[in-house]
Amino acid sequence: MTNQTKGREKARRRLDRVAIYPGSFDPLTNGHVDIITRGAAIFDRIIVAILHNREKGPLFTVQERMDMAREVFAGEPKVVVESFGGLLVDFARQQGAHVIVRGLRAISDFEYEFQMALMNRRMAPEFETVFMMPAESYTYISSRLIREVFALGGPIAGLVPGIVEARMRGSRKARGPRA
Repeated sequence: MTNQTKGREKARRRLDRVAIYPGSFDPLTNGHVDIITRGAAIFDRIIVAILHNREKGPLFTVQERMDMAREVFAGEPKVVVESFGGLLVDFARQQGAHVIVRGLRAISDFEYEFQMALMNRRMAPEFETVFMMPAESYTYISSRLIREVFALGGPIAGLVPGIVEARMRGSRKARGPRA
């Protein structure tokens, strides 16, 4: 690649509208899928950034979550799946992103998300946070609620992508029934 070609590629990447959608995605829900799909229609690239969160007891490993998200979005070239640890703003800079996408399901989400957006702005004023609401049919869904319903044997069909439901059911069979 010539220096001129490298320069054009670098300039093109600066003009790309790249967004980061961070979260644990444990599991990926149809609400997440809705926001990612709509984000892909707005941005040139949306990076699904799966957080390494050691404080939460995950249902799936980070690698399993990445694999499922990549499978769900295999046909969408604007969606990229990565993982990160540390500060979101540092990861966003490394990825060339300028926008952080956050989902808001209900008023109760707003206070926490607002505080995070202001802290991110303080650390990295060049970033904007865009709040997106999922489709109305997904506003009550959270990963935590999906895990609880599933653990109690409740139905999760239509709340998570089919691949996620299949992996959850396979994971249950591997662990055996809960007491």
